[in-house]
Amino acid sequence: MSMELDPAGPNRPASDRINWRTLGLVTLLHGLAVFALLSAKPDVQARGQDRPLMVSLVELAPPAPKPAEPARPRPAVAPMAVPQPPILAAPASTPASMSASMPQAAARSEMEMTEVAPAATAAQAATAAPATVVPPRFDADYLSNPAPAYPALSRRMGEQGKVLLRVYVEPDGSAARVELKTSSGFERLDNAALSAVRKWRFVPARQGDAAVGAWVVVPIVFSLRS
Repeated sequence: MSMELDPAGPNRPASDRINWRTLGLVTLLHGLAVFALLSAKPDVQARGQDRPLMVSLVELAPPAPKPAEPARPRPAVAPMAVPQPPILAAPASTPASMSASMPQAAARSEMEMTEVAPAATAAQAATAAPATVVPPRFDADYLSNPAPAYPALSRRMGEQGKVLLRVYVEPDGSAARVELKTSSGFERLDNAALSAVRKWRFVPARQGDAAVGAWVVVPIVFSLRS
């Protein structure tokens, strides 16, 4: 067995030994630096992955309220006619020597015809041209309708005037309704006229040969001059 010895041996210069040490130290430092870089990169990535996710809540505005439906107009209600209470006649007073006058010719001129009842027979209903209607009468001599009594108190107080009454005459000649059309201005005179005319008999209106119901105006004059 042969054994080679370094010719330099322990006699190698000191500068060579220092260079090898320096080179080894530099290499070691480079290795540590590379290892540190490789070790730090995953940590940076991990830190990026571990960053918490920030979530912000946005409050939504409440939905706008629905517009209120317009109120439906209520159908107009037709006013109902209120029947007027009948006018109560004052108690009949004792007839005085001076009584109310009932004009004959003027009464016929002031007759008013409204609401003529239809004809009673089917033959008249079938007629194309209806017959002329003759208005009711209250001045026939055979009716014997008494004039209204002049109230004694009205006579003493000088009350006088003209009353117009609307009378609905039935086909049988009776006064079904008596209404005050125009007042005399004195309640006592109006009531005396109403009380008397309610008891009167009339000649009914006629349409052709049939008696029909109709309205007529009756004038009553209260005068202190006889």
